[in-house]
This record gives sequence, structure tokens and C-alpha cells, in this order.
Amino acid sequence: MKDRRDYIIRKAMELYALKGYQNVSITDLQFALDIGRGTLYYYFKDQDELFETCMNKYFFDPKQRSLDSVPEGAGIEETIEAMFVYFNSLRDALMTFENKAINVANFNDLMFSAHTKFPSIHRRAQRLALKELELWRKAIYNDQRAGHIRRDIDREQIAIMFTHVKNSYDAGLGQTPMNFSLLEKTYRELLKLLKI
Repeated sequence: MKDRRDYIIRKAMELYALKGYQNVSITDLQFALDIGRGTLYYYFKDQDELFETCMNKYFFDPKQRSLDSVPEGAGIEETIEAMFVYFNSLRDALMTFENKAINVANFNDLMFSAHTKFPSIHRRAQRLALKELELWRKAIYNDQRAGHIRRDIDREQIAIMFTHVKNSYDAGLGQTPMNFSLLEKTYRELLKLLKI
């Protein structure tokens, strides 16, 4: 039963990533999944619930786990590592899709439509963004206290910069599989600028 539900979520996410949520009908889902409408409604009350489940499984739950894994007292290095656990979960998810044309741009488009249509998704994304920002603030503070980075920096602005590193990733590169080497380099360069 769980395997079938997971299969539905994976195939639906693949379809949403390819066509965008607004362009996928129940009929499209039935065809792609090769199941009847009743089976789909057995697992999900409607398409909105299926879409929210997909977004939680592929975006929000992995990010929540990654952010929760940052230990108290962690510095910037440990926080970077936690972010890469999240990025790698996105890459791994992408590799499970049959259609290898899906890339970062598809995910970005999907996230944008999710934010505009679903207030609950938008709220969860905001909560996670605030949690991430707070983790960067603490990491910077911890590294300043330990003498690893300069004390004369504006902690708030640097935390915002770390938070937005992933937003600067050029989705137009359309890399499949997701290649996060540019992100890693940007994080490391930013950290290098802060070192004493």
C-alpha cells in the first residue's frame, strides 16, 4: 500500500515538474499513473492534497531534516554541510525520475507556482526560510566568538548573503543531474572573505 502511494507521489511530482502544476489535470495524472480516478482518490482527497504531499516530500521535509540536523553551537562549515545534505536530496530525487530532461529550472518554476497558489506551502516555506536565516546568524556568531572569522562584519547582512547563495544559482544552466559545485564554491568563497 505504501509503495503504491510513494509511486503515485513520484510520478505525479515528475509530471508537475515537466508541465507545471496548473497544466496537470486529474486525467493527465490518471494517464501517467495508469490508474483509475477512484484509486487516485483512495490515496489523496484531491489533486491539491497530492500536490502538497509532493512538495512536502521533495522540498520541505528534506530541508526541515537538514536544518534540524545542525547541532547547537555549529559554525559556518557545519551549516554549509547541512545545506548540502538538502541539495543532495534534491539531486537524488531528480535521479529517480524517468524523464531526465527535468532540471533545476523545472523545480524553480514549480516552487514559484506552489507559493502563489497554496498559502500553506507559502507559510511552510517562510518558516523554513526564517529558520535557515537564524541558523546562519548563529553560525556566524559562533565562529566570531571562536575567533574563526572577523568580528567587524555585519552579522545580519552576512547571514542574508549565506541564505541567498542558493537563490543565485543559475537555473537557466539546466544541469541534469543537478550540479551544485557552483553553490559550494560560492559558499566557500563567502566564508573565505570572512576569515581572519
